[in-house]
Amino acid sequence: MSTITDEEFGVITLRRSAKASHVRIRVAPDGRLRASLPLYAPVFLVKRLIRSSREQLRAMMAEQHTEETFEHGMQIGKSHTLIVRPTTLTRPSAKRHGQQIIVLMPPGMDLESLGVARIVRDVVIDALRIEAKSYLPKRLAFLAEKTDLTYERVRFSHASGRWGSCSSNGTISLNIALMKLPFELIDYVLIHELSHTVQMNHSEAFWKLVETADPAYKIHRRDLKKETPSI
Repeated sequence: MSTITDEEFGVITLRRSAKASHVRIRVAPDGRLRASLPLYAPVFLVKRLIRSSREQLRAMMAEQHTEETFEHGMQIGKSHTLIVRPTTLTRPSAKRHGQQIIVLMPPGMDLESLGVARIVRDVVIDALRIEAKSYLPKRLAFLAEKTDLTYERVRFSHASGRWGSCSSNGTISLNIALMKLPFELIDYVLIHELSHTVQMNHSEAFWKLVETADPAYKIHRRDLKKETPSI
């Protein structure tokens, strides 16, 4: 199987089949997109379908993921707090104001009400993206210099079932949900992806490279499995 990389959705697996009569995209069990296409169909057909179906693909991935439950006063990422305020308005709203995510809640509704969680989630994604773009590139550059590893560029996504990925050309993709993790687990993911710039596999040599930069990687790897990259 081959793959392509999309700016928003990350790595997408391509599976060719003699039984396929047209291009079809679905969400795989690992949370990533998977495209099936006829044996000799050109890859641009997949890319064209992605471009024309982004809204549907986002909805598919949102349904696949278990969304986080929000609570008044909870911490969002590293620097935001979710604040619920009552309002006499009939429709709920949410906005980011400084380091707060303020939710205006009409009477009879709460954070679990139909549609409210989605409104809040959209603002949470914006807040996490801002934090990710502020923190992760600097931290990645620092760890790259420390480990003497190089990468081509970094980009961000949230529509992915993975914390991060590294392409063969050295592009590192990072899930903005990383900002939900403790700092030591963020470092583990960054080191993991940096190590893939040298070893595009999970061989013994790869894990030795990870261990050089993160001697406690086995603990961090175990702890990361308890977390979910969904938002």
